[in-house]
Amino acid sequence: MSLTTNSNTLAEKLQSRDATREPRWVRYTLLSIALIFFLSCLILPLILVFVEAFKQGLTVYVEALVNPDTLSAVKLTLLTAAIAVPLNVIFGVAAAWCVAKFNFKGKAILTTIIDTPFSVSPVIAGLMLVLIFGSQGWLGGWLMDNDIKILYATPAIVLATVFITVPFVARELIPLMEAQGTEEEEAAIVLGASGWQTFWKVTLPNIKWGLIYGVILCNARAMGEFGAVSVVSGHIRGETNTLPLHVEILYNEYTFSAAFAVSSLLALLAIITLILKTWVEFRQEKQNQSKDDLTVS
Repeated sequence: MSLTTNSNTLAEKLQSRDATREPRWVRYTLLSIALIFFLSCLILPLILVFVEAFKQGLTVYVEALVNPDTLSAVKLTLLTAAIAVPLNVIFGVAAAWCVAKFNFKGKAILTTIIDTPFSVSPVIAGLMLVLIFGSQGWLGGWLMDNDIKILYATPAIVLATVFITVPFVARELIPLMEAQGTEEEEAAIVLGASGWQTFWKVTLPNIKWGLIYGVILCNARAMGEFGAVSVVSGHIRGETNTLPLHVEILYNEYTFSAAFAVSSLLALLAIITLILKTWVEFRQEKQNQSKDDLTVS
């Protein structure tokens, strides 16, 4: 009887495996399509950027990078990211804490608001800032009377970047913190820990890899943002141009080598981001595996 049951179970497993196994030609076709798409849409354009950047030699490449306008664009890009990323880290951690650890009315609305920049075009985001801070906007007259410049200056660029990058940290932490639950925090509070002690000693160590992952994505988007920044920057050369805007100006002026040289900086940033992203994913998976092993033991 046992032998018959085992035989039936084995037959069912084989039938299930055969039912879900695709023919070899289907697998190879799908693999070929994925490989062709990967090479033609991702790898080849990336290679061409560096080829065009060094096409006229290393001297031209270096001259394009040390140009005062390029250095100004680099400084503004780094400054914008240095302001936008920490602000989004603070907001993202706070929002994720509220959504994942507490139940309250309006929770779904808060989650929807966090996701808003994903569904709104960056150009529309820039136009919203124009409607608020422009000369004909809601606050435009008051700003002009008090000689405060927001639009077509660094503050508007920072605000646009902050708006576009709001979801990245929060959306990485919310599912992670929901999966972790509240048991460890509750245990720490029962043992006498304060709210800050619970956060720094319990919550933060548990979310650190997800937080780093969100910061990496947020920083990459902040440095590469084009649409919203283009609307509010005014394209003032040497003053309000970030790296993506500077690339556009160089390309429109037919200085292709310089345009591709500056583009290579953004491409290099993308490569570094992918490497860091892969490393963080590996570390997070290793940490999760260690926790599973401790649970089993």
